[in-house]
Amino acid sequence: MKMKKKSVLGAIGLSAMLMLAACSSDKEGSTSADSSGADSDGKSYKLKMSVTVNDSSTWYQAADKLAQDLDEETDGRIKIEVFPNEQLSNGDQGKGVELLTKGQTDLSLHSTIIYSILDDRFGVASAPFLFKDKDGVDKVFNGAGGEAIAEILNEKNVELLGFGENGFRQITNGKHEIKTPADMKSLKIRIPGITMYTDLYRTLGADPTTMAFSEVFTALQQGTIDGQENPIDVIHSSKLDEVQDYLTTWNYSYDPLVLGINKKLFDSMSKEDQELVKKLGKEAAEYQVELAREKEAKQIDELKDAGMQFYAPTDEELAQFAEAVQPVYDKYEDIWGKDLLDKFRDQ
Repeated sequence: MKMKKKSVLGAIGLSAMLMLAACSSDKEGSTSADSSGADSDGKSYKLKMSVTVNDSSTWYQAADKLAQDLDEETDGRIKIEVFPNEQLSNGDQGKGVELLTKGQTDLSLHSTIIYSILDDRFGVASAPFLFKDKDGVDKVFNGAGGEAIAEILNEKNVELLGFGENGFRQITNGKHEIKTPADMKSLKIRIPGITMYTDLYRTLGADPTTMAFSEVFTALQQGTIDGQENPIDVIHSSKLDEVQDYLTTWNYSYDPLVLGINKKLFDSMSKEDQELVKKLGKEAAEYQVELAREKEAKQIDELKDAGMQFYAPTDEELAQFAEAVQPVYDKYEDIWGKDLLDKFRDQ
């Protein structure tokens, strides 16, 4: 991925989760906001936020920043308790998004890939070979593409506070360098359980398979699968360099994060609170992107030092991949909608 700090994704979005019914209101489906105030002005809130990954991640750092900033700016009137490792949904990311949309949790950070379980249109953000680099990403998510995702999120009862970044997804394997589509032939690659990715890898001639990520290291070690794809942070933190020799930085699919708040909760807040939550949420998302990009540059150096062989395809080789996956666009353009896709292509 990229090794320079670039302008951070602006805009809107983060998501969260809550467990069972630890709300301060006893009405089913209500938020966990303290309902002691007769009107929205000066109302106190005790909110719960879900983060998919652990408390050492940039995701958690951003959520913690938002919690601390809100606590400080409101003199403790708005408090957020952050739950890492998808605790509020018992480890189920799809359930985590569902809890947020239903108002059973208040805020969360989730990938749009997970949101695509709710609506296929979210998959457009991770369409294959759509972005060449982070500059293209920033332009689209700060513009029409980001606005379009925000509108779809609103339909699902989520207010976007800002876009975070899981990063470009790269491919690793233990067989050989991947330079062109021909190098993908028959490789057994673990992918996310999303239909678009299955279609994509089959189109490239690979043998895609899904499994829990917790099983991937052992499967690679035993040769049950040949490779996998993930952002650099996941590859590094999971120590996949110990079981994979080759990494291709092809930037084939971008993985944005949504920092979101339940829309019903957000709409119930005073205008002043809404503006504050929007402002601090945007800053927290930008902070996460900045941290993630700095961290990735160091992780790439560390993976190289550990012996992983990196390969960056040439423009001509990337063009071969883009041409090879055209059938994916032929299939999904109608699913995503041409107008929506065009907003992501306009770079």
